[in-house]
Amino acid sequence: MYFLTKELYFPPVEMASPEGIVAVGGDLSPERLVLAYKSGIFPWFEDDEPILWWSPPERMVLFFEDLKISKSMRNIINQRKFKVTFNTAFRDVILNCKKISRKDQPGTWITDNMVEAYCKLHELGIAKSVEVWQNDELVGGLYGVDLGHVFCGESMFSKVSNASKLAFIALAKQLEIANYHLLDCQVYNDHLDSLGCVEIDREDFLMVLKSEY
Repeated sequence: MYFLTKELYFPPVEMASPEGIVAVGGDLSPERLVLAYKSGIFPWFEDDEPILWWSPPERMVLFFEDLKISKSMRNIINQRKFKVTFNTAFRDVILNCKKISRKDQPGTWITDNMVEAYCKLHELGIAKSVEVWQNDELVGGLYGVDLGHVFCGESMFSKVSNASKLAFIALAKQLEIANYHLLDCQVYNDHLDSLGCVEIDREDFLMVLKSEY
């Protein structure tokens, strides 16, 4: 297990544990976070733990041509009951992601320090959000880190059915238009699978990260 120091450094992801832990410790400074994401690494830990840095052996991603929009979702989009915006309420989005109750998950990994760290990244134009509104109320959204050719999704929330799916679809369409390579979703879950995301090997994901154009 590699323990980080004040030096701005991560070991090669090939040194990760079988479950994907690359390193422990360090800080959540903008410089370290950007280096982490560019290296295929992200922080994931709980309040009572040291910072754990992950690069799982399998990476959940969306290739835009694989995006699945169900008939019911198309109907919801066409009804225009929701409004989607980008980067208008970043702090509200991450705080909702922190507070939302999740099935089979007793707490949250989005600590207060994580909130402030990503809000700082947002101020620098690196972390971005998608918001879904219903009658001027924020009912869904997501946030992540924008590397310019890959968007690394971090978390999403819904207060009403399908709001996070709507945010995800809107982001995917925008990224495809802007010629991004893929949308990184980190680890598998059924929700992402239903939207067309697939798992790829870490090595393949790193190749995409390194090919910026």
